[in-house]
Amino acid sequence: MQIKVTGRHVKVNDQVRAYIDDKAGKLTKFYDRIHEIEVIVDHEAEQFKLEIIVRADQKNTFVAHDSGPETMVLVDQVVDKLERQLRRHKEKTRDHKHDGKTDTSGDVVSE
Repeated sequence: MQIKVTGRHVKVNDQVRAYIDDKAGKLTKFYDRIHEIEVIVDHEAEQFKLEIIVRADQKNTFVAHDSGPETMVLVDQVVDKLERQLRRHKEKTRDHKHDGKTDTSGDVVSE
């Protein structure tokens, strides 16, 4: 998995970059088919904007963004949003796989 951090109109220091790497790296606990995570930090009008784009298998892309005065708080908020998206997606795919019921002969019967 590759994590790419980009700063627009702001230089992302090593402390913030390490914090982003740590938090974004934990997203694989919720969905293990993640290939790339792109983090964009932007500074505009005395506020920071943070956007995280997660690319996974089968062209699945998950995006979350938020804005506020502190980057560390934004990282936590955006990662929480992505955790919810990834959990929901994983539950949908898992439930969709097993939506049929079997009868006594072993054949799948749909309702």
